[in-house]
Amino acid sequence: PNPHWQGDPPRIENITIRVVENTTALGAQLLSGSIDMIAGELGLNVDQALGLAGRLDRRNNPITFTAKPGLIYEHIELRLDTAPFDDVRVRRALLMAIDRDTLVSQLFGGHQEIAHSNIHPLDTMYQANPRITPFAMAGAAALLDAAGCPLQNGRRVCANGTPMRIVFQTTAGNQSRERVQQFIQSAWQKLGIEVTLKNETPRVLFSETMQKRQFEGAVMFAWLSAPRSIPKTTLHSSMIPREENGWSGQNFSGHASDKVDQIIDALEVECDAADQTRLWGELQDYYTSELPALPLYFRAETHFIPNNLQGVRPTGHQFPSPLWAQDWHFDEN
Repeated sequence: PNPHWQGDPPRIENITIRVVENTTALGAQLLSGSIDMIAGELGLNVDQALGLAGRLDRRNNPITFTAKPGLIYEHIELRLDTAPFDDVRVRRALLMAIDRDTLVSQLFGGHQEIAHSNIHPLDTMYQANPRITPFAMAGAAALLDAAGCPLQNGRRVCANGTPMRIVFQTTAGNQSRERVQQFIQSAWQKLGIEVTLKNETPRVLFSETMQKRQFEGAVMFAWLSAPRSIPKTTLHSSMIPREENGWSGQNFSGHASDKVDQIIDALEVECDAADQTRLWGELQDYYTSELPALPLYFRAETHFIPNNLQGVRPTGHQFPSPLWAQDWHFDEN
């Protein structure tokens, strides 16, 4: 304990933090008793955690598994400056073809929160009753027809009879993401779209393919944000990585909208609470209607906490629970 800490004195003398790079080894150490808890901020994915929870012996491992809703936003970004993804009807069709309820239920035991925009329902700036894009294969097919991508001999074709193809990428080696990717690939193929999977290591995908905007179609990944985090780096047109700006910015999709630029610029300087709420509402309305990205779900944080350890309060956002470790204590009973 820090003797100069001005708050309540810590009730635990020592906390050992162990970094385990391999998630399989992490679970094995919890089962063996080599570690006492797994903090969810950088722990196991939901599917991995569910498997581990099923293996816990409640007598030898008196540990509780908790899934805390979080602000990690899993989504798909498209090349918005290239056809056919520059057409909102195509983007909505791709989202409508994904049965996100079944995806979350089958792959994650219902522990992930379905996303309708980049703003989490727990965020104070969330606008109630947002526009929801439902799962509807027939509706998705009709939108593609209207966008000039009809079905011919079982395949979608767009301008000049060019087959509709999507190169779909995500982080290689992430089994959870790869299962989601295959689920979505199957859904899009049912529409007659040719979908090719091309995964890369995170180092290559994020530093080269995305930062230099070399991807051809769709990329699935996640953003981590704090509450009321203004999405300037991801949506403002000035943040599109280009050679002339040294490939800076995180607007990988190439999204450009004067309206969104104005909203974001205003959010950065507006202090009036009512105006802040109005601006956030306008941003969410735009996001759900124009779909600058395809929202999938908000990832949950999975915590394994000893039953006799009190005071651990998972936050669900980027301020991790150990920041309040001075409140942790063991139940003497």
